Amino acid sequence: MNVTSLLAIALGAILTNNFILVKFMGICPFMGVSKKTDTALGMGLAVIFVMGIASIFTWLIQKLLVAAGIEYLQTIAFILVIAALVQLVEMVLKKLMPSLYSALGVYLPLITTNCAVLGVAILNIESYGVVGAESLLMSFLNGVFSGAGFTLAILLLAGIRERMDLKAVPAPFRGFPITLITASIMSMAFAAFSGMIS
Repeated sequence: MNVTSLLAIALGAILTNNFILVKFMGICPFMGVSKKTDTALGMGLAVIFVMGIASIFTWLIQKLLVAAGIEYLQTIAFILVIAALVQLVEMVLKKLMPSLYSALGVYLPLITTNCAVLGVAILNIESYGVVGAESLLMSFLNGVFSGAGFTLAILLLAGIRERMDLKAVPAPFRGFPITLITASIMSMAFAAFSGMIS
């Protein structure tokens, strides 16, 4: 793997194929946890960890499924792996960072059902396959950079929402409506990156 392919994976996952703003996966935590930048950062870091580790484990699971000839169990196996990883993250945060754990609330267990995490695992298998150590490395890097793209999007929205709380937003647009409008404008801005990576 050279620097060009690494840069292509990074820019593709963070900007041109951003799971939230381009693929529209993981919208629930994006909208729910983006009220404050500190909780958004905590959620983003948890998603980076889960996506990176899930990419490794799902690659290994897929290799076993292919060897056993039961690839049709891919989705079920991936969901179980992701659920176990989220439980691990939840226990670590509860023990080491109880304030962040309580701030994330119900959205932390929602990483289990976050379609962005499952999406990156399935897209890694489709894009890179399960042959050789290089495909494992590329899957892992794509998972980490996809999590970084998730974190970038949620932090941008959290920063904008914190500033909007200080502004005089017209009454019909306060709260969720202005958040949806902001997210759609952000999505259009990220669509401009689509020509960067072919």
